[in-house]
Amino acid sequence: MGVRVSPVTDSDVPAVAEFLHRNLNDRVPVEAWVRAVDVPWKVQAPNHGFQLRTDDGAVVGVYLAFYSDRTIGDEVRRFCNLGAWCVLPEHRFHSLRLLKALLAQECDVFTDLSPSGNVVPVNTRLGFRFLDTATALVPNLPWPSWPGGGAVTGDRRVIERSLSGGELQIYQDHADCAAARHLLLTRGDETCHVVFRKDRRKGLPLFASILYVSNPALFRRMARQVSRHLLLRHGALATLAELRVVGGRLPTGRLLSAPRRKMVHGTGFEDQHVDYLYSELACVSW
Repeated sequence: MGVRVSPVTDSDVPAVAEFLHRNLNDRVPVEAWVRAVDVPWKVQAPNHGFQLRTDDGAVVGVYLAFYSDRTIGDEVRRFCNLGAWCVLPEHRFHSLRLLKALLAQECDVFTDLSPSGNVVPVNTRLGFRFLDTATALVPNLPWPSWPGGGAVTGDRRVIERSLSGGELQIYQDHADCAAARHLLLTRGDETCHVVFRKDRRKGLPLFASILYVSNPALFRRMARQVSRHLLLRHGALATLAELRVVGGRLPTGRLLSAPRRKMVHGTGFEDQHVDYLYSELACVSW
């Protein structure tokens, strides 16, 4: 039976979501996959990735993609974040066709923010490089609060009225993403917008991974207040903070010996222009 590669269109999403639920991660409901693919930010996406279908129409492989238009300097660049990749064992011979179809598109930057072990060498052969993902593991403790220490809130109304311009747009683009959670830090006349997600390690959903920080200096000064909030309000026993994202080491944190790898492909940009917004990490909670 033949196997063909085709774009994932809106009409394909239900079947693709069912396939990923059954074959990739059954902790993610079908409805959650459907919601993740329908991204809340504005973008003229050519597709939702690519799929493998047999001659009788059965889905036997999927590689999701999340598109966004990001401004670097004075130029708008098209980003393509490579998401969930799953192919049935009997059709693994065709797996690379999905990746090559994605990379053949007219995008400036391709990111793979959760490559599995066997995907890394494939990406490397196709020109991907590693991002610096040096990561500190910070235990979240019930640190005491003190006057003048600043405030941490996840209240949507407070966040919306406190942010403006591009920062408000980032919040609005991600406010309804399933995996993205938001905090606003304030101290004096300074603010910091934080985006994080809950992550699993060894099957335990007890970790907060920092995806984005608008004011790294303030974040580091208020690290203990953030730690307290994540523990008491979100049940996160520890925070995973990449130094590239938070701008440096955090108090009480220790560097992981083997942080999770992330990869990027493209030219005309610096690693500092690559963050984890507008991606699968914000859209899919696993």
